[in-house]
Amino acid sequence: MAKIEVKNVTKVFGNHPEKALKLVEEGYSKDEIMEKTGQAVGVLRASFEVEEGETFVVMGLSGSGKSTLIRCLNLLITPTEGTIVMDGEDITAMNDEQIKTMRKSKQSMVFQRFALFPHRTILDNTAFGLEIQKIDKQEREERALKTLEMVGLKGWENRYPEQLSGGMQQRVGLARALTVDPEILLMDEAFSALDPLIRREMQDELLDLQEKMNKTIVFITHDLDEALKIGDRVALMKDGVIVQIGTPEDILTNPANEYVAKFVEDVDMSKVLTAEGIMNDPEVLAFPKDGPRVALRKMREEGISSIFVVDRNRRLVGYVMAEDAAKAADRGDQDLTQIIKEDVITVKPENTLNELFEVSASAPVPLVVVNEEHKIQGIIIRGTILAGLVKQTDELIETKGENDIEKETSGDVGQNT
Repeated sequence: MAKIEVKNVTKVFGNHPEKALKLVEEGYSKDEIMEKTGQAVGVLRASFEVEEGETFVVMGLSGSGKSTLIRCLNLLITPTEGTIVMDGEDITAMNDEQIKTMRKSKQSMVFQRFALFPHRTILDNTAFGLEIQKIDKQEREERALKTLEMVGLKGWENRYPEQLSGGMQQRVGLARALTVDPEILLMDEAFSALDPLIRREMQDELLDLQEKMNKTIVFITHDLDEALKIGDRVALMKDGVIVQIGTPEDILTNPANEYVAKFVEDVDMSKVLTAEGIMNDPEVLAFPKDGPRVALRKMREEGISSIFVVDRNRRLVGYVMAEDAAKAADRGDQDLTQIIKEDVITVKPENTLNELFEVSASAPVPLVVVNEEHKIQGIIIRGTILAGLVKQTDELIETKGENDIEKETSGDVGQNT
């Protein structure tokens, strides 16, 4: 079950939403509905799911409906139509008391403007949500101090907001939201008011915190680079409509329409495309127990000059070069253990092309993509990285052929690409 399920949510601002809804059914646009009825369509039939622990980014230009949508998720704005289900419960059917409880216990929100109380210390600001819940002072201060340390503000707890920079104040806002230990964190353009350098630092901070906390996050932004950096998946909005949902790589490589294509055309692909998206299956592998002649036969059949070695659980051990295998065969070696080289450069599936490019130059053989258990997932040759860097991976492979790319990358062996 998804943590959040948004089903056909529409929000119309005005005294006669039924007029707008009727024109919606007839296919009129947002602007046409405003002209004919004076009713403003903020969100139109939005549907999506957010998995537990996912960072789901909603992005779009000013007026696209993204901030209206996130306020529907905590019912600061009541949807005109549609349902919002959290943990299997329809929150749009809740009464006022249930909504208050839900906001206190399940959700927290971080706003674009820091919204700190100027007369309260940083510690008191951070503990405010627990104070509302009537948690005793000692416990709420202990929890607030732990959160402030988590966001890098240890030692600042007795200061006041005016004594902090904008970036530090936003850290306080984030700490205040996290102190109540919410299951769902809603962030409405949380970093938009910050200077570019501080903004990047806060993005990195959020990524680090998310790795530790694994919260369900819905993040609103108008910045495409920010969306692609932070989001596990991204929903792109235009005129109140979600026009595409997908991973950052999906949106960049398979835009749903011309609007999305124009939106992403200037993105630096090297910062978004990942190892998982360009890796090849490691079809030819050897095992330590294999004799050098077996390894040589596998390499000869595939036309390669080295082969990766894995254990029974597919965990990477190293690689063997053909010339070393030939010498071992002449010596009469019965296995590969004496000639396995371990200077393999491994990468994670989520590493970007930019990161891969930096390490590939020193790699003696193709990069190896491994998971957390060090099991081999795929391999990446230099030619594939270069193809991705020029934003033409698919076209290049189709034009030149997969085998041609491998031939161009001298020394990249171990796999037919």
